Amino acid sequence: MLTRPRYRPRLLRTLIAPAIRRGGAFADDERGVTAIEFGILALPFFTIIFAILETTLIFFAGQILDTATADASRLIRTGQAQAANYTSDNFRAEICERLYGLFDCQELRIRVDVVDNFTAATITNVTETDEDCDPECDWTIVQNYNPGAGSQVILVQAYYKWPAIVNLPWFDLRNQPDGVRLLAGVRVFKNEPF
Repeated sequence: MLTRPRYRPRLLRTLIAPAIRRGGAFADDERGVTAIEFGILALPFFTIIFAILETTLIFFAGQILDTATADASRLIRTGQAQAANYTSDNFRAEICERLYGLFDCQELRIRVDVVDNFTAATITNVTETDEDCDPECDWTIVQNYNPGAGSQVILVQAYYKWPAIVNLPWFDLRNQPDGVRLLAGVRVFKNEPF
């Protein structure tokens, strides 16, 4: 009759015991937990921080452009620009003076037009609408400067392409196909009777 060799759990336990002890000690060791947790959470954390910063910066730049357009337009509304024989370059300089160095003034597109009435003041596309603008969408706005005379309705438009940095599928502030955010400052007003 054949007998089986007896199973010796003691020998097996003796061989595995050091590994189990080390494994238990490893599981109880919490010295590197903070570094591991930071490594896991760092990318989403910094992505959210940069998204907040970019949203803030774009909003701030848009407000600055809008305010600069409104302030410079007041010169036209009151007749000061017409009395001083402003050209488009002079008006651009007035807007740029109020932009605090945040913008490249050469890239600013400005259009000042006389319109028949307030309802005739319409804004059309100022850049190409083609989805394949490569590498950059061209401006379709024709720059013009016509400040009009007293009691005429004026439409002032100022546009700038602001570069967007953080572009994620769930967070994308770009509103142009070439990856920029189009900022605008627009005013419609009736000149004072000067």
